[in-house]
Amino acid sequence: MRRHALLISILLIGGFIAAPLFAAGKEEEVKKLQAAELVIKQSVSAPDKGIPRDLLEKAECVGVFPDVKKAAFIVGGEWGRGVFTCRQKDGTFGAPAFFTMGGPSVGWQFGGEETDLILLVMNQEGVKKLLQDKVNIGGEASAAAGPVGRTAQAGTDLQLHAQILSWSRSRGLFAGASLEGMVMKPNNNGTEDFYGRKLEAKSILVDQSVAAPEGAKSFLKTVNQAAKRS
Repeated sequence: MRRHALLISILLIGGFIAAPLFAAGKEEEVKKLQAAELVIKQSVSAPDKGIPRDLLEKAECVGVFPDVKKAAFIVGGEWGRGVFTCRQKDGTFGAPAFFTMGGPSVGWQFGGEETDLILLVMNQEGVKKLLQDKVNIGGEASAAAGPVGRTAQAGTDLQLHAQILSWSRSRGLFAGASLEGMVMKPNNNGTEDFYGRKLEAKSILVDQSVAAPEGAKSFLKTVNQAAKRS
């Protein structure tokens, strides 16, 4: 009996310790979604200087990496954190999965001390590359700096055929960003913190095996408004 009571006590104590840790982890990911939502809103609020609406409408997945510090790309092994959402069968964007991005390029820098990144995955081949254990942008996945403006009519051939288009936002201004050489991969720890269990990015983004938690709904509403297909 004593051994049984001791086991119950250990389990209860473990639960009390784990609950705050899980809550703290989830809170961090919710804040990331809130920051990503703000970036999306700003990307379409100034149509002459933002991301073209027609590209948002064509995109299969939308990724946002908010508040990435410049040092994260200057020093190898450090990463920026972000989130991706992909279209469901009905054309709307579904539950998000978290990702990290970094790069070995010492000379690659942003225009400011920190920046926001937006990535649009433009076709199904790009979606497949996104779901690999890690993907080298510009290597396994063809990429190009995205055009800025009301529409993408002035886009180059490279932009029109790229699997991933990317933009950076520094000091309030959007510009096409070449992320060639950057490495991107699923942030399994962040996703587990948010959902409370281990999930693969594929099961969330493509298989649509889980519903979007409450903490993601405002972000998804904004993405769906910005990238709604007519």
